[in-house]
Amino acid sequence: MPQTDRSNRRFVLAARPQGLPTPANFRLEDTALPEPGEGQVLTRTLYLSLDPYMRTLMDEAGTSYASAVPVGDTMIGGTVGRVVASKDPRFRPGELVLGGAGWQDYAVADGAGLTPLGEMAQPSLALGGLGMPGFTAYVGLLRIGQPKPGETVAVAAATGAVGAVVGQIAKRKGARVVGIAGGADKCRHAVEELGFDACLDHRDPQFARRLAEACPDGIDVYFENVGGAVFDAVLPLLNNNARVPVCGVIAHYNEDAPPPGPDRLPNMVNTLLQKRIRMEGFIILDHYADSYEAFRRDMGEWIAAGQVRLREDVVDGLENAPGAFIGLLEGRNFGKLVVRVAED
Repeated sequence: MPQTDRSNRRFVLAARPQGLPTPANFRLEDTALPEPGEGQVLTRTLYLSLDPYMRTLMDEAGTSYASAVPVGDTMIGGTVGRVVASKDPRFRPGELVLGGAGWQDYAVADGAGLTPLGEMAQPSLALGGLGMPGFTAYVGLLRIGQPKPGETVAVAAATGAVGAVVGQIAKRKGARVVGIAGGADKCRHAVEELGFDACLDHRDPQFARRLAEACPDGIDVYFENVGGAVFDAVLPLLNNNARVPVCGVIAHYNEDAPPPGPDRLPNMVNTLLQKRIRMEGFIILDHYADSYEAFRRDMGEWIAAGQVRLREDVVDGLENAPGAFIGLLEGRNFGKLVVRVAED
């Protein structure tokens, strides 16, 4: 059923997944409309962001930077919504806000957890190119990757919410950009629409060889958000003093046992040592205080000027969130994945 103003639909974590999540791991509930208390704001969700990190929070261990979602609790997620009622003088009914309402129609939040957006022609961009994924690309590439003119930058998930922005910023910095994506259509989009110099299909049986051919001078920056066989193919191509920002390893999120085959760790560590490679993981939550304003300014200008192009994969209806999320983990999305929970 569609969103109404009489009750609150929400998806809760019904059971912890074993491997790739299934629809049985989610349960749709119909609950009473929440009421804001003093200093709180009630928001109505318009758009919900679906992102790979959510899978790690479905496991009991959670992560070092965020607690696991308790079984029976609402699935977490970034949202764009409208203020319905406010007991915080900083927010007025009708305002468009960025928040973390999760997988539900309505949510109550402390005003400190909301960011006013003003009016936007395309509010969902606050969850993508102008939001956390775009910010991840900006910080990881510019702070850690530090691409220089003429260098080769490789990026996995090249048409995804992060990878597409990484490649376009790298081109602005004068680098040669080689994307890695799943399928011919995505690779064609990376080259013809996003301006990458080349893009390789990681499903190709000859992927490792073709990646080497596409990077005859090696790889100076590899933006890592996948892991698995893609990283195995990239590792021997990394140049001396290469930089590897790491924001995710989606290929491993659904594993419930160690990967098969030989232990790859000794070879990786030896390569990092001998080639003096800088490989640095980063959590984007750590960078909002000192870098977010610069990102919003720069990215806003680049998008307005057509220098960064964004593609969204929009799924209609909260009821379709579980299937869309499972598809995200399988690489079926094409661009930033968002759920349009309700019309504005």
